[in-house]
Amino acid sequence: MASGGGGPARMDPAAATELVRKGATLLLLDVPEGTLFGIDTQVFSVGPKFKGIKMVPPGPHFVYYCSSSRHGNEFAPTVGFFLTTQPSEVIVRKWNAQEERFIRLSEEEEIRYSEAVRRFEFDDFLGPYNLDSLGDWKQLSSHLSQNVIERLEPIGGEITIAWESSWMDKAPQSDMERRLMEQLREGKFAKDAPVRSERRGCYYTSIPAAVKHKNISGDELTALNLDKTSLLESVLAKNYQGQEDLLLGELQFAFIAFMMGQSLEAFMQWKALVTLLLSCSEAPLHTRTNMFVKFIRIFYYQLKHGFRRTQDSRSSGDVGNSLFLDEAWFSRDIFLYRLSKDFFTVVLEAPVVDGDLLSWARKLKTLLETTFGWDLEENAVNLIDEDDEFAPVVVEMDGS
Repeated sequence: MASGGGGPARMDPAAATELVRKGATLLLLDVPEGTLFGIDTQVFSVGPKFKGIKMVPPGPHFVYYCSSSRHGNEFAPTVGFFLTTQPSEVIVRKWNAQEERFIRLSEEEEIRYSEAVRRFEFDDFLGPYNLDSLGDWKQLSSHLSQNVIERLEPIGGEITIAWESSWMDKAPQSDMERRLMEQLREGKFAKDAPVRSERRGCYYTSIPAAVKHKNISGDELTALNLDKTSLLESVLAKNYQGQEDLLLGELQFAFIAFMMGQSLEAFMQWKALVTLLLSCSEAPLHTRTNMFVKFIRIFYYQLKHGFRRTQDSRSSGDVGNSLFLDEAWFSRDIFLYRLSKDFFTVVLEAPVVDGDLLSWARKLKTLLETTFGWDLEENAVNLIDEDDEFAPVVVEMDGS
């Protein structure tokens, strides 16, 4: 099996047995050979003997998969779901060939299979969770609590672009999003893959694109939209009970569902949250400094692990890794360029700034300049997509 993570962890047999006993097991029955299967940052092409993953560390995880055509050159849309594993837990799913997805078993069957797993009857058919990639996953899921997952996951738990026809019908907001939509729809999916009936998607928080206030001047409204600190405070109070970690957890949930689950709805939510946070000036410097240290750290690792250029493209084509996007993401005409450039101006040129905030801002800036090749200095050309609904709002007053 090919993995998207690092090499296999080396451990002695006694340590491996202890991990088998304490780690969770994901038993997957009747998975067709050639199916792409992923857990967290690891992606595999399923072999004939594959029946799941053992030694799964306790905590939150994201499982995702897509079935392949008979010749292995086309794939159905990715389906993914979040789960939180407990020590020594056994989770059982069975492949439904007609629906091309995993289904739950009856409680009686699940107990029977779980007991067989604990007797090591399936041990030879279970691949070990690659502990070398666990650090990467923890950086991507540091705020992904069970509470966050239960708040946001859809009914039934499954996330797939195949159930996002309402998003497909919406006009994309920018050139980059149009390219993204085409990539998700046409990239490695079978051209005749059926679009399933519409379902209620994830329960994401509604993030306004702009501040709207009555009875204030145009200048004041423009100022509120150029610095969205007041909007951030309103969203935190109204939707997150003032709990910053819930918002940061949703940011990680959406990013994972987008990058690994290939969800367009998740991308739009991630974009909305990133846009809101990067559009704040007062909050990072004064009122929410600790939150923004956490945010920049999260954002840094999302870009580092998600938007890096693949090292395996020369040999494996597009098989095996949904973590990488095409070259459009490295251009300067995406929303991240303008927002990042403006945010760095606010933080790096402030007369007084928190040391941790400054350190992480510099680290993020270096990553964007080296990985994306962006020039983020103040005199760089600031590209704005006029079609982008998240661009700054400037109110022109009627002269009459």
